Amino acid sequence: MAQCAGIKRDGGRCVVVVGPGQSHCYAHDPGRTEERRRNASRGGKRGGRGRPQAELSDVKRRLSNLVDDVLEGRKDRGDAAVAGQLLNTYIRAVGVELKVREQQEIVERLEELEEGIRHRDGGLGVGSRGWKRRPRAGRCSFPRGTAR
Repeated sequence: MAQCAGIKRDGGRCVVVVGPGQSHCYAHDPGRTEERRRNASRGGKRGGRGRPQAELSDVKRRLSNLVDDVLEGRKDRGDAAVAGQLLNTYIRAVGVELKVREQQEIVERLEELEEGIRHRDGGLGVGSRGWKRRPRAGRCSFPRGTAR
């Protein structure tokens, strides 16, 4: 296997091993410059994991203020109860949004890995190698319904 021909930022040579017919890894391939730029841009627009934390901190502050207002008689208990229910609904929505975002990131990373495997193997899919699931140790490998 060949080593990437790219040069790192510190001036040293990249040590990534590349597949047959390739001269550069993903990070140094001149043909993927635009793809890397788009991916970096998309990553910056996501907001990371800090945004939900900031939103939840705001909700916690508002709930704390609401409790103080009710206890000091500045807010009606009924109105405060409804506001609390709405803030709890908001918290659940932020949680669902975070889970969806994480799943999307996992799917994107998986697709990138699968594409890398296909590219490395010359367009062959994982199943084309004939990989089969092996029986676990200590388990019988007879097909179901057959005599043993």
